[in-house]
Amino acid sequence: MKLDRIRKSFVHVFGGSVLTEGVFVRNLRFIITLLFIMFIFISYRYSVLRKMAEVESLERQLKDAKYEALSISAELTKASRQSEIEQRIAREGLDLKVSDQPFYVIKADKQKK
Repeated sequence: MKLDRIRKSFVHVFGGSVLTEGVFVRNLRFIITLLFIMFIFISYRYSVLRKMAEVESLERQLKDAKYEALSISAELTKASRQSEIEQRIAREGLDLKVSDQPFYVIKADKQKK
């Protein structure tokens, strides 16, 4: 008896006759509205997930660019040190020497006011 009832319910739902019942027909607008809201919600969620993945990708690229800029800055600082410049001049065999005297001598006039 129970198995027969389950079969009838299964045939009733999947056969489509449940769609012609009074409860379903009376609430058709509400059901369509719910389906529409669910569709919008699901599409919005997928859109948000896609944008979040794009943001994460851009954050990784930014992080990589920052590390690259930091390493280039460190290399530039190392290359511009006076000792490094002197070593490169010696390696190239240039006849340049560091001056012991300042380039300009500034003399201040002492005037009484």
